[in-house]
Amino acid sequence: MKKNKISTLAIANRGEVAVRIIRACQEMGISTVLLHSEADIKTRAYRLADKTICIGAAPTSESYLNIEKNIDGAIAGGAQAVHPGFGFLSENADFAAACEKAGLIFVGPTSHSIRTLGDKVSSKEIAMKNNIPLIPGYQGENQNVNHLVSEAIQMGFPVIVKAAAGGGGRGMKVITTAEEAVELIESAQREAQAAFGSPKVFLEKYLNKAKHIEFQIFADASGQVRHLFDRECSVQRRHQKIIEEAPSPSLSNELREQMGAAAVKLVSAVGYRGAGTVEFLLQDGKYYFLEMNTRLQVEHPVTEMILNIDLVKAQIHTAQGDPVFSELSKNAAQSIRGHSIECRLYAENPYLGGIPSTGLLGAMKWPEGFGRRFEYGFEEGDEVTPYYDSMIAKLIVWDEDRNKAILKMLRVLKETILFGVYTNIPLLSQIISHPEFVNGTMTTRFFDENFSDPLKTVEPTNEDKMFFDHVTRQLSVKENSVNCVEHNPWFGHWRNS
Repeated sequence: MKKNKISTLAIANRGEVAVRIIRACQEMGISTVLLHSEADIKTRAYRLADKTICIGAAPTSESYLNIEKNIDGAIAGGAQAVHPGFGFLSENADFAAACEKAGLIFVGPTSHSIRTLGDKVSSKEIAMKNNIPLIPGYQGENQNVNHLVSEAIQMGFPVIVKAAAGGGGRGMKVITTAEEAVELIESAQREAQAAFGSPKVFLEKYLNKAKHIEFQIFADASGQVRHLFDRECSVQRRHQKIIEEAPSPSLSNELREQMGAAAVKLVSAVGYRGAGTVEFLLQDGKYYFLEMNTRLQVEHPVTEMILNIDLVKAQIHTAQGDPVFSELSKNAAQSIRGHSIECRLYAENPYLGGIPSTGLLGAMKWPEGFGRRFEYGFEEGDEVTPYYDSMIAKLIVWDEDRNKAILKMLRVLKETILFGVYTNIPLLSQIISHPEFVNGTMTTRFFDENFSDPLKTVEPTNEDKMFFDHVTRQLSVKENSVNCVEHNPWFGHWRNS
């Protein structure tokens, strides 16, 4: 692979992942250009970037999903490369191809790899050719709704319909009866079109007691492909991950070796380059290929924590044509060290079923300590807007074993303070404390079976009230501070009381 030194890198993303990329670039001596929407002017990434270029209005179609504006912004900023982060255009083959055509280095796989492995149907065909187990389903080209209903009936309910061009729970519906099939398939097609620009869907037999296990893979510039072990991602709400951990408590050494080898075999078949994730479902001791994410994952920090590596730096080195596995081997020795858990912190009201919460952020406190990591895209005074995903931070812990990591995460959740909006901290605390999570037996049905109803409200203790009064007095003397009465945290439930 030809070597290309990157001195300036454009970031086609927002929030905590943009901050994550900026920090890696700062350590590598690379200047950054943040390509942002009008709604993201007052954000942490905006303040940290060396240069900022507004590429459009708040709607994603006018900014973060607009290929031409992102390319023009990167060139105007003097960048040689573009990092897409995760979400938005990160798995869009047309965007990768447009970068290549414009002479920009795309920090990720080639457009060909994205088309073949990022597409859910195409990736299953590659898995089938390489004898990797698949869930029974329909991946055909006939997208007529009546034909899809017929295939679902033949397969036997429950069946899940998924978007072929994307993931993250978008365009995904579980069909339990023939009567609801037409409505849910059409709904999935509309969501897929809106989120990924393609209405194409496919069907799979729905496994109702499966675990969601994924393997981090990396292919460096020299052509070496390795897996960097596994992550457990079974705690999901509406097919969206909430809590992830590494390694999975569900795998024996033998099964870990088999699934890791399958992941490497899949990506090696297309000459893959960079970071990616191969996802599986595990049920009754058998694993099935689910999909391939041709990008960095939200949950990549837990892998970094157990291996002592930096995946973002490795991505950039690979984009420059530098081999990285000698360095990864030296740092990580390809062995798991301890256990790591990540919780996604959302601005939402857990007492009303998780509806998004917007507004100005007040005082924030991240309880730092050994084995604690906080990745956040907002600071005090910033506004959480209704335009994008409501995740505002990630809380990550590491400890010597899983039980210690769980206890540390509970402490972190209890001590994390965020005024101004509702957060899901009380929900996260209850999940982490649940017996099924503690013993590691949770499946992808765990959330629906245990947390489908909104949380019951709790009254603050006298200690909580005294602390609130103290903080209120401190904030009241600050200029431009958030109105403490309007944003009373006892209505925001800023922590698990």
